[in-house]
Parts: sequence; C-alpha cells; structure tokens
Amino acid sequence: MSQRPSPRGGTEAHPRDRPEYLVTEELAARFRTADSTIRYWRMIGYGPRGVKVGRRVLYSLAEVEKFEAELAASSETA
Repeated sequence: MSQRPSPRGGTEAHPRDRPEYLVTEELAARFRTADSTIRYWRMIGYGPRGVKVGRRVLYSLAEVEKFEAELAASSETA
C-alpha cells in the first residue's frame, strides 16, 4: 500500500489503494440501512451482486457503483 504525506503530518492511503470489495456491514453503512436489509436484498436478488468467500459476502466496488447508477437512472425516470 503506497502512502503519501497527509496535510496533518501523518500518512494517508493513495486513492488507488481503496478497498475493491465491501463486506455486508460496509455496504449497509453506505446505504444507511441495517445489515439485515442487505442480507434480505441478497436473498431476493436485489442490489449489487455479492460473492461468498468463506463465511463472508464481498461486494465488488464496481458492482456497488453500477447498482447506484441504476438506482439514480430509475429515479430520474420515475
């Protein structure tokens, strides 16, 4: 992970180093909803596609952004 100096004197992660996947809790926080809502969405086939890795479900940041774009487009036509 490359680091660069922060204006406050510490270091911060380079933008390319942001996580490529979100876990259920992070996705719930992003949509300001409960973890159980994200799990329900997954069960009914709504929302970004997730990949099960062990006991966790990972959501690709690209899939999340694609889902957000679809939501924005559908709200513009409604």
